[in-house]
Amino acid sequence: MSSTLLEVTRSAHEEVERLERLAVKDLQREPGSNRERLYQNHRVRNMIDSIISTTDKLIEIYEDKDSARKDEIAALAGQTATGTNVFSAFYDRLKEIRDYHRRHPVAHVVDAAEEYEAMLKEEPHIDFSGEEGFGRYLDLHELFNEFINSKFGDQYMEYFTYLDVFPLTHKISRNRKLTRQYKEYLEHLLEYLMSFFQRTEPLQDLDRIFLKVEAEFEEQWAAGKVLGWENKGLEDEVIDLDYYSTVEELMEVRPEKLKEALSALGLKTGGTIQQRAERLFLTKYTPLELLDRKHFAKVPRDSEQNNASSVSQQNNSTKEIALMEVKMQRLCELLNETIVQTKENIEKKQALTYEEMEAEREEEEIQADTESDDDEQQIYNPLKLPMGWDGKPIPYWLYKLHGLGQEFKCEICGNHSYWGRRAFERHFKEWRHQHGMRCLGIPNTKNFNEITSIKEAKALWERIQERQGLNKWRPELEEEYEDKEGNIYNRKTYTDLQRQGLI
Repeated sequence: MSSTLLEVTRSAHEEVERLERLAVKDLQREPGSNRERLYQNHRVRNMIDSIISTTDKLIEIYEDKDSARKDEIAALAGQTATGTNVFSAFYDRLKEIRDYHRRHPVAHVVDAAEEYEAMLKEEPHIDFSGEEGFGRYLDLHELFNEFINSKFGDQYMEYFTYLDVFPLTHKISRNRKLTRQYKEYLEHLLEYLMSFFQRTEPLQDLDRIFLKVEAEFEEQWAAGKVLGWENKGLEDEVIDLDYYSTVEELMEVRPEKLKEALSALGLKTGGTIQQRAERLFLTKYTPLELLDRKHFAKVPRDSEQNNASSVSQQNNSTKEIALMEVKMQRLCELLNETIVQTKENIEKKQALTYEEMEAEREEEEIQADTESDDDEQQIYNPLKLPMGWDGKPIPYWLYKLHGLGQEFKCEICGNHSYWGRRAFERHFKEWRHQHGMRCLGIPNTKNFNEITSIKEAKALWERIQERQGLNKWRPELEEEYEDKEGNIYNRKTYTDLQRQGLI
């Protein structure tokens, strides 16, 4: 019915205004935890998407391509296309409304205010893997496996090393970057980073960020200043001839690499290793334009046009790979804090036992449940007692029994505080204290239990080394010398007597 078009327009404007006010109201509330902040951002993101969708419908109505809005406004002004009386049109419309309510006598009217207020308590579903820890860490295991199983990767690299040098683009040679396998790996990596960024920062406009990146990339590419692709474009030298002064040195290069270098320059690739090396060495001091045509591979005339198109396609592919690298570098800058936390988390896991990892996981789950429960957020806890396994403060007698009010600081752990004697004694075997002892170059043995000062640890280590030195062989005291009369002396005594002229 065309008569409802203006009502649809009014309803759409009202919905946009309500969603705007609701988004402002939601953002004015301070989230109590990182999980709640993420829920809040996704709620606001959904509101913004609804506003955009409704606004697109409004634009379509105002464009009025089928003139339906124009006809309805004319009907309201008493002008109808068929020339019927405005009053008869009004009563016809009134009859339609009465018939509708007669057919639907118990129609339920939804209160829009209640529906929108319920949206503020909604917890949107956000898809995170267990390794991602609800957006705190990156999960790059699949990409790591793809990297080590590729021709451009290192099959002996560990996952922690991969994270330490991530994203590795500067360590891969140019000719390996131009392969289809590297391009697919780059696409998968970029796709994951974009997905993770959109899940953790839903209010960020990634399209706008990439528009700026692409504009800067076009300028730098035209000037030949893109990092890793400076002034080279497709002119990737498979072999740098500046490192070779004779043909004999060039012959030590693998035959396949010599063939690739000759093919890239359009030269003949046949012959022995020496002939290939001599042909390639000619290009070190002679430009390609001045070389004898007999050194060039013969190209059929019909394929010249195909070669030109293939070069153009390869150039576009090179530019596309470089652009993906630049986008990935920008995402890594935005996710730098998350990448650092991922490295620290992997390093910590390497020093934990299975039982400690399970205990830490259970503790994180309890903490997450405690943060997400609004009723538990309002628990009365004036003494600031620690939370128990049920998410409630532990009894005060238990708090005093374990001495949880007593603070122990360890200088070796970076002045980290441990509350309670039990936690303090247990920390000597944990990863933080072990890492501190490794930095000092001291073995973490039982001799250093209860030692928390760096100065005391170093002094004890020196005493242990001196004590161990007493059992070592000392030539000046234990090496024996004999004089002419057959008397036995150690080296120190014999040297002193000889210096005095007594023997």
